Amino acid sequence: MRELPEDDGWLRSRQRQIGQRVQAARQQQNLTQDALYLATGLDRRTVQTLEAGTGNPTMATLLRISYVLDVPLADLVK
Repeated sequence: MRELPEDDGWLRSRQRQIGQRVQAARQQQNLTQDALYLATGLDRRTVQTLEAGTGNPTMATLLRISYVLDVPLADLVK
């Protein structure tokens, strides 16, 4: 078992990576953020902050996005 680092910098890095993967999957399908938030039933701000890497998405949010984009959840959070 690993011990957590002293600061949360690694969390912010992972959040940015997830946001970049969501954005890349969305753009690959030629979808706008508006199309994604409407299709998922999420708030516009939720999608914006997630893609910016500043949000703290719930599992339900990530599942909705992976379902709508037809991308395995594991591909978004790997």
